[in-house]
Amino acid sequence: MRRIGILGVGLLGSAVASRLLQGGFQVTGYDTRPAQVEALRPQGLRPATSIAEAAAGADAVFTILPSLESADAVVQGPGGLVETAPREATLIQMSTISPDLTRRLGEAAAAKGLGFLDAPMSGTSAMVARGDCTILVGGDRAHVAHCQPVFDAIARRTVYVGAVGMASLAKLVTNLLVGLHTAALAEALVLGQKGGLSPALLLEILKTTAASSKMVEIRGPLMVSHDFEPQMKLDLFLKDFGLMLEEGRRLGVPLPLTSWAQQLSTATAAAGRGGEDLASIVTTLERLAGM
Repeated sequence: MRRIGILGVGLLGSAVASRLLQGGFQVTGYDTRPAQVEALRPQGLRPATSIAEAAAGADAVFTILPSLESADAVVQGPGGLVETAPREATLIQMSTISPDLTRRLGEAAAAKGLGFLDAPMSGTSAMVARGDCTILVGGDRAHVAHCQPVFDAIARRTVYVGAVGMASLAKLVTNLLVGLHTAALAEALVLGQKGGLSPALLLEILKTTAASSKMVEIRGPLMVSHDFEPQMKLDLFLKDFGLMLEEGRRLGVPLPLTSWAQQLSTATAAAGRGGEDLASIVTTLERLAGM
């Protein structure tokens, strides 16, 4: 398995493509924004002008897309992968979408004789770029084993979760804590700063005490410096919050903290920060605190 197609080379897709190119894989990429593809050409990415061209001759095709609609269209829409991908290829769905849609995409792929894996990642784009991420995978174990060398080139760990759809659920659960940890960190920093603590000193305290977390390490510096260059765009995380709440309703699980974090994120996006990192929610709390 050496020839890989990637559909969607945004922040996360670009990081995945870079890891695979560094691992010696032949990678062909397609995105509706040609500039995204061209930016990776110096690393060896082969640009494609269509879904079919990106999938042609591929052993595996990754879909790393920003919305449920785009993931659905690329897999089973007109000219999508179930029509155009080589029958021996495995489709690897990495977008953060609902478990229900993931199962339906898997069924559509199986009906055409295609392998399909539900394989979202846990990690920001910067974490993925340095291989500090985890792939959660659901689907047939034989397909997982076949794709393991590809996963090993991207992530430090692959966790088998079960049937198609279960990895997507695990990703939502993981992102739920990411979102809540980020919101809690923002609230803590604003309280300390309003009381007179140095934000930089407070961050060091949080990093070295029982309050430490991955979000303290990753998003704490962004909040302190007010540098919100996106590692995960706020607008995309709002989509994830919606999926979490939808799954909570379906399963009969109340998610009050998730609902609060969604409202905080909505207010921040409404202030024009939707294209910034999720860490920008700190600005809404600062504004509410009169800072």
